Order: sequence, then C-alpha cells, then structure tokens
Amino acid sequence: MVKSFRTDENHRSNARAGLFLRLSLPPTVVNTRNRPLFFALLSFVAAVAWRCGGSEETSSKGEPDGFSDEKLVALFGALPQTANAPADNPTTPEKVELGRLLFYDPILSGQKDVACATCHHPEFGYAESLEISIGANGHGFGSNRVFADPNDVPFTKRNAHTVVNAAFNGITADGTYDPAKAPMFWDLRSESLEKQALEPIKSFEEMRGHPYQTEAALDSAVARLRAIAEYRQQFKTAFGTETITPVEVGKALAAFQRTLIAPNSRFDQYARGDKSALSELEKEGMLAFVKSGCAECHRGPMFSDFKLHALGVADNEKLAESDAGKDGRYAFRTPTLRNLRHTAPYMHSGKLPGLQQVLEFYEDLSGNQIANPHVTPAMLDPLVAKKLRLEFRDIQAIIAFLDALNDDDFDKRLPERVPSGLPVGGNLQ
Repeated sequence: MVKSFRTDENHRSNARAGLFLRLSLPPTVVNTRNRPLFFALLSFVAAVAWRCGGSEETSSKGEPDGFSDEKLVALFGALPQTANAPADNPTTPEKVELGRLLFYDPILSGQKDVACATCHHPEFGYAESLEISIGANGHGFGSNRVFADPNDVPFTKRNAHTVVNAAFNGITADGTYDPAKAPMFWDLRSESLEKQALEPIKSFEEMRGHPYQTEAALDSAVARLRAIAEYRQQFKTAFGTETITPVEVGKALAAFQRTLIAPNSRFDQYARGDKSALSELEKEGMLAFVKSGCAECHRGPMFSDFKLHALGVADNEKLAESDAGKDGRYAFRTPTLRNLRHTAPYMHSGKLPGLQQVLEFYEDLSGNQIANPHVTPAMLDPLVAKKLRLEFRDIQAIIAFLDALNDDDFDKRLPERVPSGLPVGGNLQ
C-alpha cells in the first residue's frame, strides 16, 4: 500500500504533493506495484513544494534551524589519513604482506575451502553481496555462491561487515580512538582487529566446518601453517621468529586490514575545508540527516556511535531461528555509513537491498511500524521515540549525502598465489 502521509505541519507539503499526483497521474503509475516510480515523482513534486513554500525554518543568523556548516561538520569530522596500531603490534611492510597472504589463503579454514576474502572480497568493498554469507562447504562467487551438495552447514548468522575503514572503529568526533579496544562485530563480542581476525576461524558456519571442534580450530590452523616452509620464513621475517601461534596470525591479519582504509571521500574533503566538494543537494541532505535524528547514532568520522540499538529489523528467513542479538534484546551495533555504494545489502540481517529501502524502513519506524514481530514497542531503543523524525521528502537528499561518503580508492590487489597452493580467496568457482 502507498504510504499515507501524516497531516501535521511537517508533512503538509508531502500530503499536497501526494494528492496532486494521485489526482493527475494515471492509475497504472499510482498503483502500488509502481511504488518506485510514484515515489520518484512524489519526491520531485514535494521538493518543489518545499522550496517554494519556504517551510524551512531559519535561525536569527539565517542558518537553517540554527545548524551552521561548522556545527554540522563538527558532528562527524574527516577520517584520519592513516590508521593507528596498538603498541604491541606496530605496522610494518612485512606484517602487512604476510597478513595479505593469510587473508586470501583458505589454509586457515577447517576444510581448506574458505578464506577471509571469501566473504570480504574487494569486488564487494571487502564485504558481501549476499544477505548472509555462505562460508564453509560453499562454492562460487557473489550471487552465484551456493552450498555444496550434500550440505548441513547453515548460513552465517549475520550480514558481513566491510573491512574497509574497520581500522578506525571506535573513533569519536574529535578523532580519538584506541585500536586495542576497537569494537567489532554486530554484537560487540570482540575488541581490536587482532582479536576479531581469529573469531571466524573458530566459527562452524564461517570457516571451521566439520573437521574440528571450536577449541581445536586455531591450533589446527596454526599446525597447517607451520607445515609450510614459506609461511615459516614469512613469519620469521615479520616477527623475528619461526614460532607461529594464533597471536601472530591475528597480528598479521590485523596489520593488513589496517591498510584497507578510504579516508578521502568528498565529505572528507569538505570537512577539511574544500567547500566545493559537496553539491547543494548533498549539503541539504546533510542537514536533513541531522534534523531527522540519524546523527543521534550515526556520528563521528565513521558515522557510527558503535553502540547497540534495538530497531526491530526483520529477521532473515534463511536462519533456523530468530536472531535476538546480544542478551536477547534484538540490539545490534550501529554500522558505518561509509562506502555504502559497495556494501549492499544492508542491516544485520541483510534484508534491505538498497538505501531507498533503508530510509523507508526508518520512515516507517518513526511512524511506529516495526518490521520484526518479535520486537515490541517497549523493546525499541528510546532514541527511536525521542529523536527519529524521518520525513519522506528528505529521503533523496539524504541518499545524495550518503553518496558523498564513498571513496573508491582503497587497496583492491589480490595476491597471484598463496603459500599453501590453494585457490586464492577460497573455493570461488
């Protein structure tokens, strides 16, 4: 059904635009099956009505709602040009190169068929094109990836986060962060890239598969590395010893991942002083992003507060049971909004295929429509009721602003081979 518009002052221009379109357009366009076309036309008419009606409030200084450009930018800030490393794992070229090889080598997986890159491939912005990933016992690439037959391994539980810029997790608006305590995963179960890098190796559906129990997964992976002379030499070069333990594996993987940064989006350029870097529509989108309440959770240079919030996102039907998140509260970590161009689909369940659908979800949520039947209004994050005021007329401008957070200039190089001799990136055929 086409959305009904609320009739308060903030929605009158939308309501007038919607009525005009309904009266003037043929039924084939207004029909719910043509919702995208109807919304596109409505967005245009609403924008015209909004501009002509002069509905935007201004402060005594002529600034929209008191938000100066400096205040808006200060809520976020530009990403640093380089990423900090923990004191016990300084970044070196040798560690980075070793980490790159490990990232693409399926030798770390129990069945030797899955690499880190299988679900975090540069082709998809070091994320995943599937709603939820196929890890162990899978084959194929992107949308063609399927489970082998027979199969009793489940899908991974949640949508794959991008690795790009994960080196900055936990960063605040003033640019400070501690890489040793960087929050990781949708449920915050690990801190630091070093610890995060080891968790998928232990996970049954991600990389471990059937050959080993959880407690034996890391030791078995390390034993396979020790059996390869080239890896023994690589670890000696990077760490000064041929002794290989899970600690060194995590440090090498983390060193490589800290090089996967994209700190020069057009927004970053704008925040550093280039006021021509954003279009007028993108600036309007930034203002609408803040006014609608999005910045309550999506703030700082990574556009994330890195906290858990319950939003009632729909479960993925591929899972055997509802994903209640940490502590059964259906709360999940705020994801970054950077490089969204590369990382669809969205949300922890991967159920929203595009940014239009994401913003429509939040518009519905601001109208007390909850997508997950397991989540009651009392379970929702209090910020939803207090701060979320997303209006349909702002969606296109916000999407334009989010596009300014993209930076395609990140390292996409794949090694020609890996020391194990296994397929680079895992079983992608």
